[in-house]
Amino acid sequence: MKTKHLLLMATLVTLQFMNAQNADNKFAVGASALRTEYNGDYGNGIFDFRQGMNPGIGLTLSYYVNPSFNLGLQGTYGDYGYWKDPSNMFIGRKFDASLFTQYKFNNGYILKKESPFSPFLSLGLGLATYATSNSAEPDPTIIIGGTDLILPVGVGLKYNISKRIAIQYQYLYTLTSSDVHDQNRSGGIENVFFGTPAHPYSQAGNDAYGQHIFSLIFSFGKLKDTDNDGVADKYDKCPETPIDVKVDEKGCPVDTDGDGIPDYLDKCSNTPPNVQVDAAGCPVDGDGDGVADYLDKCPNTPAGTKVDVTGCSIDKDGDGVADEFDKCPNTPAAAYGKVDANGCPLDTDGDGVPDYLDKCPNTPAAAFGKIDVNGCALDTDGDGVADYLDKCPNTPAAAFGKVGLDGCPIDTDGDGIADYLDKCPKISGTASNNGCPEVKKEVKTLFKKALQGIQFETAKANIKPSSFNLLNQIANALILNPTYLIEVQGHTDNVGGDDYNMNLSNERAASVRAYLISKGVSEVKITSKGYGETTPVASNNTSAGKAMNRRVEFVVTFEE
Repeated sequence: MKTKHLLLMATLVTLQFMNAQNADNKFAVGASALRTEYNGDYGNGIFDFRQGMNPGIGLTLSYYVNPSFNLGLQGTYGDYGYWKDPSNMFIGRKFDASLFTQYKFNNGYILKKESPFSPFLSLGLGLATYATSNSAEPDPTIIIGGTDLILPVGVGLKYNISKRIAIQYQYLYTLTSSDVHDQNRSGGIENVFFGTPAHPYSQAGNDAYGQHIFSLIFSFGKLKDTDNDGVADKYDKCPETPIDVKVDEKGCPVDTDGDGIPDYLDKCSNTPPNVQVDAAGCPVDGDGDGVADYLDKCPNTPAGTKVDVTGCSIDKDGDGVADEFDKCPNTPAAAYGKVDANGCPLDTDGDGVPDYLDKCPNTPAAAFGKIDVNGCALDTDGDGVADYLDKCPNTPAAAFGKVGLDGCPIDTDGDGIADYLDKCPKISGTASNNGCPEVKKEVKTLFKKALQGIQFETAKANIKPSSFNLLNQIANALILNPTYLIEVQGHTDNVGGDDYNMNLSNERAASVRAYLISKGVSEVKITSKGYGETTPVASNNTSAGKAMNRRVEFVVTFEE
């Protein structure tokens, strides 16, 4: 038996080295450590790690067929067994070898080919032989040796550490063609030639085993490279590249500037893209003036003419007018593109400031003599109206944005008070009231009566009927003066909590507003707000003071 094992292992190693110099050199060899699990008459030990290690070793040789498939040969050697109880257990030893195919998921369809992770499925067909382990001590011992067919089915994951080295885990579940590879207890009756002896845990079906296989994979070999340029012939688009010429990933001579002339022949290896070159890889110079056509602004310069770097006649100040015609030979660079046929800076609007400095190139003639260094019409007071149009040249800054086309402050309502000073710019008013109309005397009188004249039920927002007459008069006054904007303000004394007083004042002010609206006052002209005890007009230390603080005020503003 030992001789058979040695012969099989030698065959695997021989196959490895015989195939190492394959034309494509797509071989890999793997060394493995493994744990074997048993599934048979004694029970199912698959993924039952209480059954012990049952260690073993293995060797794999695989061949790359295409991105989806590998073919290979795999052999393993090691223990297998099962422990049910002290009287029903066994340990055996097994050697197997199988041909297999793998389907890889990083084939460009499921996962990227470049992925370092390579999950795969495997299917194999092979032979296995069995023997009693030297450490087995069942009583009595029955182990059926011999060889049978096996069908390994598996799944695995390989991780590529580098182009040459990978680590791999694979789980194989192996189906066998017989049911006679257990050490079975049978009461001393052996039946070697007619199948498995009967025993307490006998079950139908052939024996099977599973394997956890951990491998270190080494890829080896080198593709054929006839011209020794570092690119294998299979991928080399230029297989006859001269020796020592630098090539790209396709095996063709490098052409750094992409002009069609490889670097090893190119006399001008940094030619810009899309530039026409000669046989030496240098830009074409059609007129022979020393300036390549792609840079030559004057491609038909007569022979013998002295030119600048653009291939054109010398223009010392660079204004686009050759020196022989230039009447302003020292034109600054800022004026380039804005010079006349004589080479002098243009002044389109004739204001004395050349266009390249002129920020207002269309200044009207009426402003001449009243412009600044930027060629713009002066605006001394900064109101946005040029001096030559400004009838109010000393407009104060406060009026900026509120001046007319003549530069004078606007007075929209014509009350003699400029808008920037007028608190009511759309309603004619008086200077004494900041441009707003004076509140009529009779209205003021009504509002004064309202301070104490509007009464509410104790601790409530309900208006007492005795106040209706006064409120009716106020409503009529507001209707007759539609420019008034009214805020009804509610106030309390300090009796009660702050929040209570604030809520009460809000509710009372709102009640007054609602009453006035019900009498015809426009709801958009009147608002209400409570101030609680925050704005007293008298001391809250006396009854009289508290009475004065409990009030309703009417505050007038005007529409703008």
